[in-house]
Amino acid sequence: MTALPVSVAAQPSDRAAAGQMPAARASEARIRAAALVPDESLLVGPLKGYHHETYAFPLPAGDGSTAQTWWKCRDPRAGLFWFDLRWFPSEKELVRALQGCITRIPAVVERETVSLYTFIEGRTLGEICPPGRPLSTRHARQLGLLFHELVSVDPDRISGTDGPGQGRRPEGPGDDSTAFLMRLIHFTEHQVYRRHAPRYGSLFRELGLRDDGLDRLRRVGGGLTPRPFALIHGDLHRENFIVDPDGDLWTIDWELAMVGDPLYDLATHLHLMRYPAVEQGRIAAIWRDAVECARPGSSDGWERDLPVLLAYKRAQSVYTDVIRTVLALGPGPEPQWRLLSQAARRIRKVLAAAAEPLGLPRVPTVQEVGGAYVHWFAANRPA
Repeated sequence: MTALPVSVAAQPSDRAAAGQMPAARASEARIRAAALVPDESLLVGPLKGYHHETYAFPLPAGDGSTAQTWWKCRDPRAGLFWFDLRWFPSEKELVRALQGCITRIPAVVERETVSLYTFIEGRTLGEICPPGRPLSTRHARQLGLLFHELVSVDPDRISGTDGPGQGRRPEGPGDDSTAFLMRLIHFTEHQVYRRHAPRYGSLFRELGLRDDGLDRLRRVGGGLTPRPFALIHGDLHRENFIVDPDGDLWTIDWELAMVGDPLYDLATHLHLMRYPAVEQGRIAAIWRDAVECARPGSSDGWERDLPVLLAYKRAQSVYTDVIRTVLALGPGPEPQWRLLSQAARRIRKVLAAAAEPLGLPRVPTVQEVGGAYVHWFAANRPA
């Protein structure tokens, strides 16, 4: 990125300032970041983000001028729950491998054994285009370019960046779009629902979630059209797109990237963006044209299979959001009851959206959802 003027150094952007969160004590991530700057007061952060603890700070541009460039230093958060299947164990190695393949992604450099990402100055797409609004023509065109470039990446080019992650490489002709979806369902059932059932089982049950909740989705998703596997970002939502001062769209946060069915990227994007119906159709057409141009066959059967993948995303969101709501309400010794009403409405909405894919006989009321959380906290109050 172009170096920022020194006068901007105190606050790299409104996005960073809004994302500052107080730290109770210096974490390892903060200590590493502080070692790179002459004055710890230059650090901005930790910035908002679920998967990583991130700090931004300025460093000399390296061209002999007085200009400075903003960088990010990020570490995975300790004790983090991963609700999505991870394919690549190292995001930085993946981003390095994608330089020259994907337009407008951060660069990664090593500075004193610490990996630094260029800080993309600008605003999130969510600030410019909130839910309910269509993308501008320019940003829709750049999104299409991203879809095209993702499918154009040769999976063998990035094969060296995979390792002991939770995903695995495709294994021959039998590993197709259906097998990919079955892996996602298996991960959600075993690594999210069943893994957390010992702690959250009573809450799941009171909300109507059963052990066989994903069986119907397995049956419905058993015959997807085979599509050639491609690189998938896996988390294309408004906060992972940054609009720079020139108005161009940058794509950040590649920790959930995978190799698999390219239609999954469209389904995830539509699920997270909450476009109006007409805009969903426009974006889907942009995706179809982009991936077909990059690799013919990449959109085969997409109109029939997209509802199945969207159903999976709605079901997955239930388990993720139910647990995250507990964590949001109760990080301290006493739950933040003032947040309960809004949280109950949100969870009720998520349950209603997933009622068909999960085969829920009924959707609990907002009052019943709130009561389920009250009962769970009462039964799990620290001694």
